[in-house]
Order: sequence, then structure tokens, then C-alpha cells
Amino acid sequence: MRALVFRRHLLEALSLRNMAASTRAANAAASNPQGPASVGPSVDSPTLQYSMILEHLIGDKRPVKDLNPAVMGGLPVPPKSDEQKMIERGMESCAFKSLLACVGGFVLGGAFGVFTAGIDTNVGIDPKDPLRTPTAREVLKDMGQRGMSYAKNFAIVGAMFSCTECIIESHRGKSDWKNAVYSGCVTGGAIGFRAGLKAGVLGCGGFAAFSAAIEYYLR
Repeated sequence: MRALVFRRHLLEALSLRNMAASTRAANAAASNPQGPASVGPSVDSPTLQYSMILEHLIGDKRPVKDLNPAVMGGLPVPPKSDEQKMIERGMESCAFKSLLACVGGFVLGGAFGVFTAGIDTNVGIDPKDPLRTPTAREVLKDMGQRGMSYAKNFAIVGAMFSCTECIIESHRGKSDWKNAVYSGCVTGGAIGFRAGLKAGVLGCGGFAAFSAAIEYYLR
């Protein structure tokens, strides 16, 4: 008899406890506009730790997402393909920059050589017979030779300057005016060193000063 009474009281206590728990959950769900999903972890689900949440928010497990310009009001940009990334890496390489500077120097040097030959009164004149009037063919030939000579020199200087500047910039990890000064010194010294040590030092200082002046003017 006592066992039956004790069991009945235990069942009543458990039912009252369940009713109180359900009432608290209903009150919390009514006060929270997000619904009962944000009340907290249930009894069956594992307890979430604060450190685990931090790892997914700011730790190593945080997913890295590409910044979409459409979020900031800009036009959406599609993700780059592997071919586009490979082309960009190739265009940013020192070899491509040197080749581009070489081609640009060749064109600029050729145009400068033809221009200086056009205003030179001694073009086409034979040193053995300076009183003879040169023909149009001889004048064009001298202009072409001078233009080719200037083009080769400008191409070599442009390629050396661009290559050394790219290497120095990659080594220093900075993009400032010092890269151009160091590159100018190396290029001028290498060109002038063929005529001796003094010429190499003067070439280094002259090219460095010229590069510093150009960088100051451009920046």
C-alpha cells in the first residue's frame, strides 16, 4: 500500500515538473521573436562551447569567402578561371616586364634615331669625298643604320632596367622610389663598366640620379 502511494506521489511530482518546464519554454518562445529555435540547446543535443564558436567565427576553421562587389553596390564579377589566373601571373612576371620594356625601348630608340638622323646635316656624306652631294638612297641607308643602332641600345637598357627593378622589388617586398634608384645604379654601372671602373661608377651615379628625378616627377 505504501509503495503504491509513493509511486503515485512520484508520478505527480514528475508531471508537475514537466508542466513547469513546458510553461517556461512557451514563455521564452513568446518573448523571443525568432521562435523557439533560438531558446538554447535541447537536452538531447550536445552543449555548444564558446571556444568552438570562436574557432568557426575568427579561428582557423573560419571559411574564407571571396569579396563580392555586388554586396557593396558594385557590379557582380564572376570568379576568375585558372587560365585567367595563369595569364595574370605571366603578365606580372619579371620576364614579361623585361620583354615589354625591351620592345618599347626598341621602338622608342628607333624613332629617336631616325629623328636625330633627319636633323643631322652630315647624314649620307662620304668621309672620303665630303664635297659630293649624297643621294637619297645613301641618306635613307644612314638613317636606317642610326635608327637600328639607337633601337638596340634603348632595348638593352630598357630590358636591363626593368628586369633589375622587378628583381629588387620582389626581393625587398616594397614598391617605392628606391627600387628605381637601385635599378638605375645597377644598369648604369653595368653599361659603363665596359669602359672601365671610373666609367662604371659615373654611370651608376648618373643613372641613379636620373631615375630618382623621374620617380620624383611621376610620384
